[in-house]
Amino acid sequence: MYNELAFYTLELRDPEFIHQHVVDAFAVQHAGRESKPIAVVFGLVGLYLHLEKGFTGRQVQRAHMEMARKHRQWIAPPAPENRRAGIGMAEVLTAAAGAERDAMIRRWCEAVWRDWEHARPAIAGLARDLLGVEDHVR
Repeated sequence: MYNELAFYTLELRDPEFIHQHVVDAFAVQHAGRESKPIAVVFGLVGLYLHLEKGFTGRQVQRAHMEMARKHRQWIAPPAPENRRAGIGMAEVLTAAAGAERDAMIRRWCEAVWRDWEHARPAIAGLARDLLGVEDHVR
């Protein structure tokens, strides 16, 4: 399913690069003991920048590149005990290709981000410290 969804988003060749949101949502939703901390942290920062700061996938990709240049030891926040996203790749792929599927990708990102609400302060702090993105209390 991941490959099918990745092929769909990469084939779009859209300037906003929605594919980045798929990569981030997948990495965060499937985070576990086997996950590399950098994948979880970058995914969480990507979701934060997209959903709360309005970054496009291309802007998130550039932010990830800037973060990678910092050569930090990444420490992922603990995974939530109860994940309730209720949306995954299967649900995204059932939506019709085009605007409907793209909207479902956003809903997927939102659902995954809600599951990780406990990590928001740390992720917003990383975005501020490493990228200069100011956080405004919601």
